[in-house]
Amino acid sequence: MKSTALFYHAGCPVCVDAERQVAQALDPARFQVEIVHLGEAPARVAEAESAGVQSVPALVIDGNVYHINFGAPLSALKG
Repeated sequence: MKSTALFYHAGCPVCVDAERQVAQALDPARFQVEIVHLGEAPARVAEAESAGVQSVPALVIDGNVYHINFGAPLSALKG
């Protein structure tokens, strides 16, 4: 059974690079990766926040949040 990996980002250069370097490097045999661009899906900001995401880019695997570098605080994405 594959684990779900959610990669949250806001489209900034740091986020796009992290998507290329981290999210796309996950083994597709082990992980079902969903890329969530919070700038294009602002309704999912609350979901990310509930998962424990504090800044983007961030990767959530099995309920564990991994903050990658620092692109933007999640609070900057709230409407």
